[in-house]
Amino acid sequence: MRTRKSLRNIIFSVINNVLNIVISLFSQKIFLDTLGKSYLGLNGVFTNVLSILAVAELGIGTAIVYKLYKPIDKKDERTISKLMNFYKRCYSIIIIIMIVIILSIMPFLKIILGDISQINENVYILYLLFAFDIIFSYLLAYKKSILFADQKEYISTIIHIIYLLFMNSLQIVFLIYTKDYIIYLIIKIFSRLLENIIVNYIVNKRYSFLKEYKHLSLPATEKKDILKRVKSLFVHKIAGFVVTGTDTILISFFLGGLVTVGYYSNYTLIISSVTTVFNQIFVSMTSSIGNLLVRDDCNKKLEVFNKIQFLNFWLFTFASVCIFCLIEPFITIWIGNDYILSKFVLICLVINFYMQGMRRTMMAFKEAAGIFYEDRFVPVIESLINLVASIVFLKIFGLPGVALGTIASTLVVFLYSYPKYVYKAIFNKSGMLYIRQISTYLIITIITIFITFEITNIFPFSNIYFKLF
Repeated sequence: MRTRKSLRNIIFSVINNVLNIVISLFSQKIFLDTLGKSYLGLNGVFTNVLSILAVAELGIGTAIVYKLYKPIDKKDERTISKLMNFYKRCYSIIIIIMIVIILSIMPFLKIILGDISQINENVYILYLLFAFDIIFSYLLAYKKSILFADQKEYISTIIHIIYLLFMNSLQIVFLIYTKDYIIYLIIKIFSRLLENIIVNYIVNKRYSFLKEYKHLSLPATEKKDILKRVKSLFVHKIAGFVVTGTDTILISFFLGGLVTVGYYSNYTLIISSVTTVFNQIFVSMTSSIGNLLVRDDCNKKLEVFNKIQFLNFWLFTFASVCIFCLIEPFITIWIGNDYILSKFVLICLVINFYMQGMRRTMMAFKEAAGIFYEDRFVPVIESLINLVASIVFLKIFGLPGVALGTIASTLVVFLYSYPKYVYKAIFNKSGMLYIRQISTYLIITIITIFITFEITNIFPFSNIYFKLF
């Protein structure tokens, strides 16, 4: 049953993300042709700056989902309702915190953006529109948590597919005919609201008992336990923003503004699209892993972990090889040869892609097991190393320095945090077994990339389509 539900969630997630990649590539091409490099860079910086809003969520969603696994398995409607009611009240406070963060960033906006001479509109209006799209994505997001915990994530995924098709079709049409970035953002906000309303309606209909028990409150001991986990998750959220949300801000600040960010964004769009597809496979397994952890013994848990970890390795090795060998001819066909970055940038991006990807299995088990408090100090160390290393490497190596900083900080997780706080805690085995496993996988990946790249260089086609093939 767990396997079937995971497969269903994975299938719809992959369809959603493959569709998202295709639409995103086509949309970015239209975006570049109609609005130009500066607007693309602006879009990238806004995305990174406002990723700090995820910090305001405090990790309450993750903590609540962890708490939902057991009552859903036991069909305990009263406990489920209590958790969802608490979640709803928390989100009302979160929205207010988000608005405060948005307004706090505004005075520093022009410093962060650098040269904005090619932006015609008022950047503050654009920023607020971009920000409120993110806020609306959180308005009824708590309703999705019950679908996720109940292994019915495919329902919200189907709705998201419809949202993507509807929103991007409208955006493309209006970009071609109006070349107006403000209309582009308004369409995004409207589509987001519509998606949330539909999810809310379906959840209310499927889990009608939520309305019946909407007056119930969580006991003080349960709230205390959740808040303890939330405090730890908040640290993880802050660190996550520093590690992944500051790249384009640092590039814009240290390397000459929005145009450089625009060039970098083309590579990161492709890489993040592939990452999203594969990550979603493991996210879709998390609820089933949660179900596994509350039922089965350590040997069974380890057996399942090793199978998923092998899948993780195979997928991200395959993807790393493809990105390294194919991204340059693909970008040439997609938007032109002028947008190709140096090989050193590509090497650093691929290494970072692989290392972030190889975290997915352990992250899924970690979240499903509710291990947030035990390693609460590790994200602080990781984020500090990331920020300092990125700035130092940016000054030494230029653009590749951003990815090098993330690679350096990720080693803390692989060599210390995961072996000690997750692997040993869940499977009752030495963390050195995990380090040996991922080291072996890394060596195989490097050899595979090298051999494949050398083979592709045997065929020096002048025709770019033949080269890609």
